[in-house]
Amino acid sequence: MKFSNRNVFLITVLLAFLLTAGSCVAAFAAGLEERVVVYSTHGEAMLEMVADAFEKETGVRVDFINLKGQLGDRVRAEKANPQADVMYGAPSSVYQELMGEGLFAPCKPEWADRINPLFKDSEGYWYGTIQTPVLMFYNSDMLSADKAPKDWSDLANPQYKDMLVFRNALSSSARATYTALLQQYQRKNEMDAGWKFLKGVDANTKRYYGSGSLLFQAIGRKEAAISFAVLNSIIDNKVKNRMPLETIDAASGSPVITDGIALIKGAKHPAAGKAFVEFAGSAKVQAMLANKFNRMPTLPEALKDCPKWMSEIKFKVMDVDWGALAAVQSAWMQKWDSDIKDSSKDGK
Repeated sequence: MKFSNRNVFLITVLLAFLLTAGSCVAAFAAGLEERVVVYSTHGEAMLEMVADAFEKETGVRVDFINLKGQLGDRVRAEKANPQADVMYGAPSSVYQELMGEGLFAPCKPEWADRINPLFKDSEGYWYGTIQTPVLMFYNSDMLSADKAPKDWSDLANPQYKDMLVFRNALSSSARATYTALLQQYQRKNEMDAGWKFLKGVDANTKRYYGSGSLLFQAIGRKEAAISFAVLNSIIDNKVKNRMPLETIDAASGSPVITDGIALIKGAKHPAAGKAFVEFAGSAKVQAMLANKFNRMPTLPEALKDCPKWMSEIKFKVMDVDWGALAAVQSAWMQKWDSDIKDSSKDGK
């Protein structure tokens, strides 16, 4: 049977309509709204993968916005009239801070009981979907293992003058790391020593970068030898970009950030929001992100389907009270930004 161009066009339009209608019917049958709005710190490629997979499975359209370090402030600013349904990404300290302000609604995904208590709120206000170790590392073409720092305290040693480059406080991982280090001094009632340590680190820092890619480019160009970053970024640059990077198992341990997900209180699409939380934290999606983006899962059952290094790499975990840190992180980072960052260059 032959079809005219007009018939072919009409059939194409009809098929497109049926596919769209089918998605809407699937969402309606599941009792879900037709869309869900997600605010996130994750990169767009990763968000697109999760969004496409969620829409394929549920028929719900995902509208997402990448807000990086401004995510918490945006959710807070919209408290009276939430524009998003789900907060996806950012460290657990930010979730605990916003939870304390009544910005989240509790929910319990099917996998909730299988996650280590370290990676979730006991009352179900947020859950960790990715565990993100932050490790020091160095360019082994510039520095030998015996000359590299052995612990975070070494970063203030004058021998490393102009050998350090770091992220600025807009990076959620940098905020979490700087404040986790300060907390170690706070516990000993030595906050003055903690600020002095950070000033020493700043004196050795050649430059702060607004993006991780620029930081790794600087290390690759041998502009500096030492930095810290989330482990998956180090592995990415070592394997994919063939950079001569070596991680440091810090003597006092390394902070492990939990990237979370939560349902926003007063969400306009609560059913779709809950479904997205369920989906994004599932073992299937955690393994998918592990293989595509080197994100380490929080669900133990996901590890069997993840890259081998995630099970093999060993590092000491720093003892950090992320709940206590949530209450002071903003104030500490304001002080870091105004009194510490580039203070050696400004003559402060």
